[in-house]
Amino acid sequence: MKYAIIATSGTQYRVEEDQIITVDKLEGEKDSTGTIKSVLLIVDDDKIKIGTPEVKDATVEYKIVNQYQGDKVRVSKFKAKSRYRKTMGFRAQLTDIKILKINL
Repeated sequence: MKYAIIATSGTQYRVEEDQIITVDKLEGEKDSTGTIKSVLLIVDDDKIKIGTPEVKDATVEYKIVNQYQGDKVRVSKFKAKSRYRKTMGFRAQLTDIKILKINL
């Protein structure tokens, strides 16, 4: 079993080839490809490569499947006895990517 730990947008993900994951928005159009150079760990059956902090010459190739907005998160502020109420909303920009290949 071959998998890798990658870091993108300040978050770490465990990925395998042909897996689809949702990450924060990445630049690029739908069906475009890219590479992630921030690979922290690679496991290939018995072989384990641990980076310090990144594995040298290791990349993960991906293809953008979809770009969309996430569900709305509503945030409310309230202060007692002062008639203060405020409600705000937030929708995260997300990207679905398909992992094509893990390179060493």
